[in-house]
Amino acid sequence: MPDTTTGSPDTPTITAFDWVPDFARGLVRDIRVRWALEELGLPYSVEVLNAFGAKPGNYVDRQPFEQVPAYADEDVQLFESGAMLLYLADKHPGLLPAGHAAAWTARCWVMAAYSSVESFINRLNSYDIFHADKPWAKDAREPAVALVSQKLKRVADALGGKDWSVDDFSVADIAMICVLENLRHSGLVTQQPALVEYLARGKSRAAYGRALSAQLADFTGSPPDGWQG
Repeated sequence: MPDTTTGSPDTPTITAFDWVPDFARGLVRDIRVRWALEELGLPYSVEVLNAFGAKPGNYVDRQPFEQVPAYADEDVQLFESGAMLLYLADKHPGLLPAGHAAAWTARCWVMAAYSSVESFINRLNSYDIFHADKPWAKDAREPAVALVSQKLKRVADALGGKDWSVDDFSVADIAMICVLENLRHSGLVTQQPALVEYLARGKSRAAYGRALSAQLADFTGSPPDGWQG
């Protein structure tokens, strides 16, 4: 579990936001790193930042895009959640398959989750969440849905009846399940029963539950002035 007040040089620290709209709760990318740390049983500390206000003066040096999470331990500072997952999996046993080839396949699936799947989901979500009132959004959405549906079928086919992406549960599943969870508003995942079951298996893990609870507990801030959700 995280410690939001103190840390030590050898305790990983991640950053997180103090408030996000309801549709984003459970989806902000620090949950991916929290989940990995919980699976490893590693204590970590959290630096909670104002999502819409000024960041600490040196934050752009730690996270060039001023997003979350940023990660730091005694060895590294990292600013992309995918890199954090791979770093933790390489540093600590338990989040990669044992075999050399299988471990590299798992790394491929981490990259695929981010580049081959999430980028298309993000495009669709931009139409559904941020541009739904635009006159062009309906026409733009139709091909986006088709592309996302194709990606989901490919992921389901690759699972091929397996419980996890590669052998036992791994960092590949943390990445893919968190990416697929971004579609929870659309219902598209329900078109692939294998993915429904896959998400349910992942989200039933105790470490995921702890990560989710920890993220939600850090949302103690208030929306920005004039926010209309």
